Amino acid sequence: MNEGTEIGQLSRRTGLPVHTIRFWSECGLVPATERTAGGYRLFDAAAAERLDLVQMLRELGIGLDDVRDVLARQVSVADVAAVQVRALDAEIRALRLRRALLRVIAEQGATTEETLLMQRLTRLSANERQRIIDEFVDGTFAGVDLGDDAKVVVDWMRELPDELQDDPTAAQVAAWVELAELVADDDFRQRIKRIAASGSAVSWIEGYESRSVILTVANRALAEGTAPASADGQALLERIIDPDLPSARQQELRRWLEVVADARVER
Repeated sequence: MNEGTEIGQLSRRTGLPVHTIRFWSECGLVPATERTAGGYRLFDAAAAERLDLVQMLRELGIGLDDVRDVLARQVSVADVAAVQVRALDAEIRALRLRRALLRVIAEQGATTEETLLMQRLTRLSANERQRIIDEFVDGTFAGVDLGDDAKVVVDWMRELPDELQDDPTAAQVAAWVELAELVADDDFRQRIKRIAASGSAVSWIEGYESRSVILTVANRALAEGTAPASADGQALLERIIDPDLPSARQQELRRWLEVVADARVER
């Protein structure tokens, strides 16, 4: 007399489709204990418990080969779980980055070309992002005799491409895209090179540190609708560039401000 459990009963108990249980049985994961005279598979209590284990492992995303190794006691469940955790961590990072990228595309109304650029940039490794910056710095300052201040700024530029976080915000993704566009901008590259090559008396460090004050003054004037040619506008300009400075130095300051006032540099 057959006392085992039929596939249909196991299906109702576990919620698994009959064809899934049949497949696992045929590939040896949950072999039938015996068969009826009519050829139907029957499973005893041990086989049913084995089915529960296979179901649990599969629901955790563990592949059939790893499930087979666990059942054969070639590896432990803990070992397989550790590998699965690492794989899931990588998948979660990729999904978070994809979510941030999609948010940028949606919020900015990006074109097809911009979307392709953003996707390429976010796929870059940390080393590849660093290479973009290094190529910009090397190409911009090649053959230029840099002063001590300029060398400090050059070193700072090389440190720009921070690693994208595991859960980047849309703003962080957008900032990286803007940075890549900025260093690819030949006009921006030439402006920096001209300043560096001029042997400017303007301190690069002093100039960069003062930019926040300058932008605060300028942004307030813009918000208030102050015209540059007005008396108030001229007074603000004199706070930024001292009118008593020699003309050549005023020009140097203007060239510097054209670069450091670029909002993309700040981001």
